[in-house]
Amino acid sequence: MAKVAKRTKAARALFEGKANVTVEEAVELIKKAASAKFDETVEIAMNLGVDPRHADQMVRGVVNLPNGTGKTVRVAVFARGAKADEAKAAGAEIVGAEDLLETIQKGVIEFDRCIATPDLMPLVGRLGKILGPRNLMPNPKVGTVTMDVATAVKNAKGGEVQFKVEKAGIIHGGIGKVSFEGEKLAENIRAFVDAVSRAKPTGAKGTYLKKVSLSSTMGPGVSLDLASATTK
Repeated sequence: MAKVAKRTKAARALFEGKANVTVEEAVELIKKAASAKFDETVEIAMNLGVDPRHADQMVRGVVNLPNGTGKTVRVAVFARGAKADEAKAAGAEIVGAEDLLETIQKGVIEFDRCIATPDLMPLVGRLGKILGPRNLMPNPKVGTVTMDVATAVKNAKGGEVQFKVEKAGIIHGGIGKVSFEGEKLAENIRAFVDAVSRAKPTGAKGTYLKKVSLSSTMGPGVSLDLASATTK
């Protein structure tokens, strides 16, 4: 039998018997249990009553977390000319067109968000099989296909988080770091849950929000009281 580390045992003991707690209680537990040598990410998992295999039950969107994510986001932009200059000025790490296409086709993906101007989408479309599975494909529904590349880059770097439901009806997302103040984490959690709630698809039947859980990168998880997670 695998040996359980002391810190893992201590973390599990903190969470024992805890379920459906308030957002504030969950944040306190997460912060107390975090013992890794790095600043762990606080992660949210939402179990939704949808079947994304049906187009009218797909859930995707974007949310601007009021207190940011605490993560450095690397941005790539498909643009030419003046728009390429705007993207660079806004802080995009990678800007290009055919050259960027070739780099990605070689398997070199050194970015966390991909943005494109509409005129270059026929070019970007060739990368669907590469960027799609990584949730990096630019999409006008989440503001990553736009002529306003400067704003898109700034949003990506300033706390904007994209979400998309997985096959099992679950949405995952990072909503901050354990080093954040508890109040700021709570604000981010409620902003994320509210954004997913507003993204409820027309084809969703029955209970939409089934379960919301919170954990840190290396720690155990705890379920949230839904009323606490959705009420400000």
